[in-house]
Amino acid sequence: MPKEARPSTGEQAKQHALGELRQAILRGEMAPAQRLVENELAEQFGVTRASIRAALIDLEAQGLVERIRNRGSRVRVVTVEEAVAITECRMALEGLCAAKAAALVSDRQIAELTELGTAMTKAVADGEPMTYSELNQQLHTRVRHFSGQRTAVDLLERLNAQLVRHRFQLALRPGRPQHSLNEHLAMIDAISTRDPQAAEAAVRAHLTSVIEALRD
Repeated sequence: MPKEARPSTGEQAKQHALGELRQAILRGEMAPAQRLVENELAEQFGVTRASIRAALIDLEAQGLVERIRNRGSRVRVVTVEEAVAITECRMALEGLCAAKAAALVSDRQIAELTELGTAMTKAVADGEPMTYSELNQQLHTRVRHFSGQRTAVDLLERLNAQLVRHRFQLALRPGRPQHSLNEHLAMIDAISTRDPQAAEAAVRAHLTSVIEALRD
């Protein structure tokens, strides 16, 4: 079967479109409720409408896109109550990962978490909420990775992807980074002292605070 310069049809094209669309949604480049027009997306990504349609079906299964009867697809709108429910699920899974990480963490990984904590503290002091938000995500990602709990990591990637808009909104809320910094530093301290119970409790306290902030 001849190879083309770029994937335009088939599974490879669908995966290309899927990756590009998913990243655009996660970066906030596509806003909630934004219409996803198949013809426009096919031209943008250099694939067929069939590839775009298949990618949108996958994104719908991931909770990032919703299909409206007789109106096509759009970026899914996640309500506050849905965000709270997702965060409650995160609490159990993130707590598990933190406890596992505390039991397994190496000296090198502790140094990495400590560096992230220092960078987060600096971002707050410098008044850089988006830098802080990015470091926040890096911290949670590292803790999940250190846990070795692959099933929880996979579930959390799907759950967190649905919270992009709410994460951006919280990051820009005045005073929120300062409030959450101590919660993250407590997580780092508990994992660094290899205390699984304290690590899980710190994560649960942090996400309880997130839920309160979502409801404000």
